Amino acid sequence: MIPHDTIDVIMDTVRIEEVVGDFVSLKRRGSNLIGLCPFHSERTPSFSVSPVKGIYKCFGCGKAGNAVNFVMEHEKFTYPEALRYLAKKYHIEVQEEAESAEEIAAKSEREGLFAVSEFAQKFFSGQLLNTDEGKSVGLSYFRGRGFSDDTIIKFQLGYSPDEWESFTKQALANGYSREMLDKSGLAIVKDDKMYDRFRSRVIFPIHSQAGRVIGFGGRILSSDKSKAKYVNSPESEIYNKSKVLYGIAFAKNAIAANDMCYLVEGYTDVISMHQAGIQNVVASSGTSLTVDQIKLIKRYTPNITILYDGDPAGIKASFRGIDMILEQGMNVKVVLFPDGEDPDSFARTRRSSEVTGFIQKSAKDFIRFKIELLLDETGNDPLKKVSIIKEFIDSIALIPDRLTRMAYVKESAERMKMDESVILNELNKVLRNKFRKQADLTHEEFEATIPEPEVIPAQQPQTLDLTSTEYQERELVRLLLAYGPKQIKMFSLAEGQAEPVEVVTTVAEFIVNDLRNDGLELTFEVYAKVLSEYAKLVDAEAVPKPEVMIQHPDPVISRCAVDLLATPYELHDWGKRRIHIPLEEDEEVLERAVTSSLLAFKARRIEQLLADTAKEIREPAPDTDIMLLMRKYKELKILNAQINKQLGRIITR
Repeated sequence: MIPHDTIDVIMDTVRIEEVVGDFVSLKRRGSNLIGLCPFHSERTPSFSVSPVKGIYKCFGCGKAGNAVNFVMEHEKFTYPEALRYLAKKYHIEVQEEAESAEEIAAKSEREGLFAVSEFAQKFFSGQLLNTDEGKSVGLSYFRGRGFSDDTIIKFQLGYSPDEWESFTKQALANGYSREMLDKSGLAIVKDDKMYDRFRSRVIFPIHSQAGRVIGFGGRILSSDKSKAKYVNSPESEIYNKSKVLYGIAFAKNAIAANDMCYLVEGYTDVISMHQAGIQNVVASSGTSLTVDQIKLIKRYTPNITILYDGDPAGIKASFRGIDMILEQGMNVKVVLFPDGEDPDSFARTRRSSEVTGFIQKSAKDFIRFKIELLLDETGNDPLKKVSIIKEFIDSIALIPDRLTRMAYVKESAERMKMDESVILNELNKVLRNKFRKQADLTHEEFEATIPEPEVIPAQQPQTLDLTSTEYQERELVRLLLAYGPKQIKMFSLAEGQAEPVEVVTTVAEFIVNDLRNDGLELTFEVYAKVLSEYAKLVDAEAVPKPEVMIQHPDPVISRCAVDLLATPYELHDWGKRRIHIPLEEDEEVLERAVTSSLLAFKARRIEQLLADTAKEIREPAPDTDIMLLMRKYKELKILNAQINKQLGRIITR
């Protein structure tokens, strides 16, 4: 268990914008930062981070919280795992208290897989750097590829010995179960025997966005054709190859900073490019590019440049993956390296400036590149030229932005030396066919049938509860959360005094005590819970700052705090134009807001009592004193009128 003192240090140290910025490309908007939400698919940013308040909130899907909540939600960590991750990020030493047997037993399978993966990485790295076999076989291979010792350590490269059970025996001896070794894929179980999956291979650990080891790739060094050149970890609770990009943990900050992601094919391509000083590069690790991988890149940048080794067959095979990138509304460029070169060899044999210069000079827009590649194949044959039109039009049709599509129509018509209307007509056919399939209509139905306009059934008018106190309670709690410890000057009439006197108090003290004096409680559970918490803190003379409630261990209170403190709006800086706009935190404005909110809540509560009393008068119970009820109703009406007068309202009912 992590001691509370350590948790406090972590919470005081973390910066929400730095934590979220490791996973999402954020741009400044006023005092907040915005980006594409990592929790749902969106094209327009609705994800907001407030460094001042220490919170994030998506105004699209509603996800919200503090830095710990974000790491828990994004990485699927438990609360202790998220705290350990943040402690590691900010170099905070965590001396955990001893766990009980029950707590150890309750550790999730996911945490166990992370633990055994970390153990395996240290084992493989140790074998590479500290054993004769590792040095002579594995280390000599990596150095032969031009990798420096710093690069080898950075990417945590390793070596698995040429023995059947070397790693398995070591893991079992260190307390890792056979079941965990099997589930992680580090060991293969066959006929009640276990042996190492990565035997006699150099090891490339695969990391999550957060930098945790989640899987491995192993390359064999022998020329034995009967064995696969590469072996990868099977999928597990923590490793899903379709959602992972090799090198993302090392590249994400550079991708966001450069607003560009370079996409390559293999592990060594990524490592060599990093060593050449180009860090915004990731690989799909030999698998076909997936939508999840594309969306992962899109969190950091909408721009992708794919680096190819110049093989035309391989390039054409990748067209489907590039089409998926276009469908996500991203900008795609292509770079072809000279014959016989790939990103790995090119980066190893040239200076960093040469590599960067070549990529920038050679990058071509994908649609233009595809047209050129297809035209080269057709030569001067007009029939072949017509046959390839559909191939690049299919790609243009995937682009969601209409203006971008039209720009490509114009350019492709010029390149093909054809009338623009011909290209446009073909594009419209593709788009119409796409719509027909989405609508699930046959060709005949689509062409011949004009659908009747839908008749929306009449809806029963919703009854608006004019006496509900939800809005008023929400506003009172918002003021508590935003300004609880802030001092204000209010007038108070103490017992035995004829005139009210000015007192200095805090917002929290005034609201809590004013409601107590009138015997009023909040009726909505979540708001009542927050008020109760503040009442305890007022009594203890320990009114907290907003971030304390945001980090509250009760998820109901912390979620309420985030929801009420987050806002999608930013006030323009009129001060630059010497125009003063009164702000809520200004003392006089805040005093009026607190008073008005309390009066509005009381007015609504009186309206509830009036409605209840009126019902009792209309439907009196046996032995009811109607005169007493009528007197009560009259007193409530007078009180209601007085409060509304203070609020400046005109009562019409």
